[in-house]
Amino acid sequence: MAKLIAFDEQARRSLEAGMNQLADAVRVTLGPKGRNVVLDKKWGAPTITNDGVSIAKDIELEDPFERVGAELVKEVAKKTDDVAGDGTTTATVLAWAMVREGLRNVAAGANPMSLKKGIEEATEAAIGALKGIAKDIDSKDQIAQVASISAADEEIGSLISEAIEKVGKDGVITVEESQTFGMDMDLVEGMRFDKGYISPYFVTDPEAMEASLDDPYILLVSSKISAVRDMLPVLEKVMQAGRPLLIIAEDIEGEALATLVVNKIRGTFKSVAVKAPGFGERRKAMLQDIAILTGGQVITEEVGLKLENVGLDLLGRARKVQVTKDETTIIEGSGPDSEIKGRIAQIRAEIENTDSDYDREKLQERLAKLSGGVAIIKVGAATEVELKEKKHRIEDAVSTTKAAIEEGIVPGGGVALLRSQAAILERAEKLEGDEATGARIIARAVEEPLKQIAINAGLEGGIVVEKVRSLTVASEGLNAATGVYEDLFKAGVIDAVKVTRSALQNAASIAALFLTTEAVVVDKPEEKAPAMPQGGMEDY
Repeated sequence: MAKLIAFDEQARRSLEAGMNQLADAVRVTLGPKGRNVVLDKKWGAPTITNDGVSIAKDIELEDPFERVGAELVKEVAKKTDDVAGDGTTTATVLAWAMVREGLRNVAAGANPMSLKKGIEEATEAAIGALKGIAKDIDSKDQIAQVASISAADEEIGSLISEAIEKVGKDGVITVEESQTFGMDMDLVEGMRFDKGYISPYFVTDPEAMEASLDDPYILLVSSKISAVRDMLPVLEKVMQAGRPLLIIAEDIEGEALATLVVNKIRGTFKSVAVKAPGFGERRKAMLQDIAILTGGQVITEEVGLKLENVGLDLLGRARKVQVTKDETTIIEGSGPDSEIKGRIAQIRAEIENTDSDYDREKLQERLAKLSGGVAIIKVGAATEVELKEKKHRIEDAVSTTKAAIEEGIVPGGGVALLRSQAAILERAEKLEGDEATGARIIARAVEEPLKQIAINAGLEGGIVVEKVRSLTVASEGLNAATGVYEDLFKAGVIDAVKVTRSALQNAASIAALFLTTEAVVVDKPEEKAPAMPQGGMEDY
């Protein structure tokens, strides 16, 4: 296929044009007074959202060069969402500000590689400053405040806070759609591990790309499964019982995997194959944990069990299993309580006896999975559009809250980033030439989220930045929801350090790539063939 190539200033400007279009659509959603964006879908009702990454993912530009620019900024939002679960709009606004300032300097003759070095130095200084003003979360109220800010809803905040109190910070919180109006929470005994389905053909919900099995049998195998003949006896027994099957094994490949996939596609037999979590001895221990939780038995030749001889009595059971491409959640395993409690006591004893920090951490993870359970937040709404939007906000808020517990909190409303400006300028003083210019690009960019929050609240961005900068207490700033300048920690306007840090790091990374781009190569758009003339008699 023929390619189009753009060089130098033309390349950078076309990338910037694409970035600007995406950033303009995303930044209107920032802050408590941010607006919503409506996303048209090819099927079903349109989606209404104020989530930066959802908006970014939906934008496809026509111009191939501009599309590349938009894709680069999409990457900022996606990466921030993957790492922290929130802060995608902040990350987009930061990247947009950094690139805008940076391109101005490149056009004036600055060396892009020196600017990149300065940007990296300044980002490091800013992250140090953020950690310096961070506080640990130490109360249920603060957890509720973080969640409320993320979801822009106090009821959601208190519900998430209650869920975390019940399952612990290592527990699992899932969000489900409910047929009833409003929200409530169920605590379900369950376990989640970080391995997803082996093949995407196993999914039962193509839109969410997840597989859901109700009341399945669970086959646990410590070795690889590749020959279908070993598996056939147990498959036939499960099919006769009319239940779906979850297979957790070291690996499933070849004709065994093909047989499961073909039967799933034909609708003959519903199953999902998942690789066992962990490695070596830890994998054996985790398989045993799952066996005890589900009331099954690990099929391994070490204890004289062969796959071809397995009956239904050796399979585990659970009320429900949900599998995504990255993780598997087993809800309400059928294992006897006495055995589960015995296993928990055994893991606790191992934690006390181990000298290795790494082993202790892994044992604590296993303990949380066995004892923490799963909190399910059920959400209902008047319309499907509202339901999707609400569910998405809750999922974001859960991620943000866990991030806040992990690394602590900073004042929200863009204030923490503005407070890091002093450390950035101090670092810039130690740099020379274009490296110092690169650091000052970051210093100007960290003002932008606060400016945008103020603009979305109907205020003058520049005036608000100067006012906040003049406040003597580091945690004081603008509460955009009320329009009052106050201590944001006390007012409950707080952000997770991890979210703010990830947004800044990812934005700086993409900005540096943008500025050092000297050529862009894209596919030449194909000219569409003219439409066929319609048949019929001609008029004379």
